[in-house]
Amino acid sequence: MLFCDLVGSTPLAESRDPEAVRELLSRYFEIASTIIGRYGGAVEKFIGDAVMAVWGTPVAAEGDAERAVRAGLDLVDAVAQLGSEAGAPELAARAGVVTGEVAVTIGAEREGMVAGDAVNTASRVQSAAPPGQLLVDLATRRLAEAAVSFADAGEHVLRGKAEPAPLWRAIRVLSAVGGAQRIDGLEAPLVGRDAELRTVRELFHAAAERRVPRLVLVSGPAGVGKSRLGWEFEKYTDGLAGPVWWHRGRCLSYGDGVALWALAQMVRQRLEIAEDDPAEVAAAKLAAGLDRFVSDPAERAYVGVRLGRLLGVTAERDTGATLTRDELFAGWRLFFERLAVQAPVVLLVEDAQYADAGLLDFLDHLMDWVRELPVFVLVLARSELGQARPGMGAGRNRITLTLDPLDAASMDELVEALVPGMPAAVRARITAQAQGIPLFAVETVRALIDRDIVQPRDGVYQLVGDIGELAVPDSLHALLAARLDALDAAARRLAADAAVLGTPFSAEALAAVSGQDEPTVRAGLAELVRREVLTVSADPLSPEKGSYGFAQNMLRHVAYDTLSRRDRKARHLAVAAHLRSAYAGEGEEVGDVIARHYRDALDAVPDDPDVAQIRDQAISALVRAAERAARAGAPAAAAASYASAAGLSSPGEPGGDELAADDQAAGHLPADVLWENAADAAHIAADFDRAVEYADRARELRQQHGQVRAAARAQAAAANALSQQGRLGEAREQLTAALEVLRVDPDADTVTALSRLASLEVFAGSPEADRLTAEALALGQALGVPDAELANLLTVRGTWHRTKERRAQAAAYFREAARIAAEAGHNTRAGVALLNLADALADSKPGAAAEAARAAAAHGRQAGARVLVAFATANLAQALLMAGDWDAADAELTR
Repeated sequence: MLFCDLVGSTPLAESRDPEAVRELLSRYFEIASTIIGRYGGAVEKFIGDAVMAVWGTPVAAEGDAERAVRAGLDLVDAVAQLGSEAGAPELAARAGVVTGEVAVTIGAEREGMVAGDAVNTASRVQSAAPPGQLLVDLATRRLAEAAVSFADAGEHVLRGKAEPAPLWRAIRVLSAVGGAQRIDGLEAPLVGRDAELRTVRELFHAAAERRVPRLVLVSGPAGVGKSRLGWEFEKYTDGLAGPVWWHRGRCLSYGDGVALWALAQMVRQRLEIAEDDPAEVAAAKLAAGLDRFVSDPAERAYVGVRLGRLLGVTAERDTGATLTRDELFAGWRLFFERLAVQAPVVLLVEDAQYADAGLLDFLDHLMDWVRELPVFVLVLARSELGQARPGMGAGRNRITLTLDPLDAASMDELVEALVPGMPAAVRARITAQAQGIPLFAVETVRALIDRDIVQPRDGVYQLVGDIGELAVPDSLHALLAARLDALDAAARRLAADAAVLGTPFSAEALAAVSGQDEPTVRAGLAELVRREVLTVSADPLSPEKGSYGFAQNMLRHVAYDTLSRRDRKARHLAVAAHLRSAYAGEGEEVGDVIARHYRDALDAVPDDPDVAQIRDQAISALVRAAERAARAGAPAAAAASYASAAGLSSPGEPGGDELAADDQAAGHLPADVLWENAADAAHIAADFDRAVEYADRARELRQQHGQVRAAARAQAAAANALSQQGRLGEAREQLTAALEVLRVDPDADTVTALSRLASLEVFAGSPEADRLTAEALALGQALGVPDAELANLLTVRGTWHRTKERRAQAAAYFREAARIAAEAGHNTRAGVALLNLADALADSKPGAAAEAARAAAAHGRQAGARVLVAFATANLAQALLMAGDWDAADAELTR
């Protein structure tokens, strides 16, 4: 919005003939209309001797903000010239330009075209400008600063605004608008990346020939060529004579990083399971794939259960028992290892800056555990990954390649390849604005194609007209808005509907959301693909072949912004309903995405009567997502989902211990239960700070409502996390206070708290350790606690005997703990007990100690517990040393 007002017109009217004044004002109005029209704006109205003009409606165009500033500068100069010509040097203009979101009335002319706070702000900015000057707000300055020079005008108090607003004075135009970025179908020969591609190829061949795992992280800013490097490598491996198991997965930016999405995408690709396959079809494909790729029946069952948890598919022999993350990782790793026995395995992970911690942990697990097999992992990520995950791409069998902007010669070669024969002067203007980022140059050429200045001739693009002033803005939003506005109304509406879906999406999903029949939608999609607004997956290996996505993620954001708030809400609800019906279990697998759509619907219109209902739906989706993440071995994601659900929940009456089973099944968990679940998941993820925070929130809610016992349980959970952090004094104080409540009517919670306090006192050497370990074990036996907990109680009691040098008693407790845990299938608990047994026997019975250590290591490998394996191997080495077998001990220590 541009507001321009005359200064000095009132004294002029008082001193001149009314006819002369009217003629002067008529000339002013004519000049203003002409200047605004030349720069692509529209006069909204004249108010006395002030003019209001708008850009970006009824259609947006590249550089709208810059042209509004240009018009303002010209108008201020034109008024000064008009005053000079009329013999009225006191006549001047002051102007203001503001860029912001407004409500647009389509079809309106002059009055009533736009409305909103930004319009009022523009008027206030104009009033703050001194005569002969143009002031702009922060948004306008950012959009136009590549072409216009500005000076800081300080902060100004604007009527109706609570805080002073920073403003800038426009001085003069410097150049055309800067470059912008997008992804499209233009593809030139790879330039300037020969060394990097050669490195990736050689590292792959080294991994294949030496049969060793390798991870290559390719890092760089958006548009620098990471995806192109991956595409070139894919084409290269496809042309090799020998087979290569190729897998590609993309981390989602929408949905807050659905746990292990990219990994699940790769496994689905290999097993040919489409995301919308019914549960029974997916289960059948999983079984068929296991038969094909995993020959050993025992391994097949082991891998099948764990892949089923990843994919949200019920596998044969899955009893529903809880699996640790290490056990899940071990099964997934074994699947890729069995593939690698047959041929080299490639895992390409795109957009890893959006990856959840579980996926990155699994990639590290692969590099650390795979031995003598060709597994090659290529990770493409922006530099933000280095901040979120320091050290990623460093260590054993890992390397990082950083892509920098291209040099000038390479950029010239790129543009020449895109449009052969383009004059050197034109090519130089494009490369200057691209600043070494290949995608910027491609986007500039795309803008010329959209204007029909570059057209396809005989299979190549050619320059067919005079480009005039190259007006490519550095604001990607403005350029993409112009591209969308170049579409017809039906295509624009379809693009907006697709923007709500996110990416990738199917034609069926878009038909469900848009309310149009599928043939109409497919015709519109074909047009959007032709115009390179969307891309379509053509990977013959992918079960998602035929799915659509935006050519540039920012293009999706711009399309989304064209929707009114109520339209956004309606479409988000439609997407959520579609996902719930398209995926099994009410959309459990994509619960985070469904919840995000519900939350976006809430944010769009936060004061509608159905807010409570939508909030409940969001909470239910988050709970399902958390439960799935926990089953898939992604506790950090589970904790985040539970905490998000708790944050949305009303802090009303807590559930405590009285929550009905049907409420739990429906996902209607109260806030305190959700916080407690979040604390448990955070503890498993070793995020102890959050575990304490979440447990404290559950405790506070329960205390507020007088639920003393449930509050004590949450207090004990917080104490457990405190002890893991080494804050033993605080943990002891919290556990002691919790047990004062829990001992009144002992149950399993009492046993758990006693066990934790007993362990703490054992390792602290407290005289209370004897009494507490005995009390915990006796109470656990009396209450018939599960075998895993009983094994833990026996181990704690045995540890106390070990600290008192009562080796025989300690060994007896450890043996019984290992036996009970092993019979119950709890490999980690059994391994821990055997590890303690090996330590107890090391001095007196080294042979028996070595046997126990070997058994502990075996249990650790079955559970995928790497730390347990390492300690057990070290204990084995110690026992071998005591037995005098130095060579064997040296081998184990090295391992």
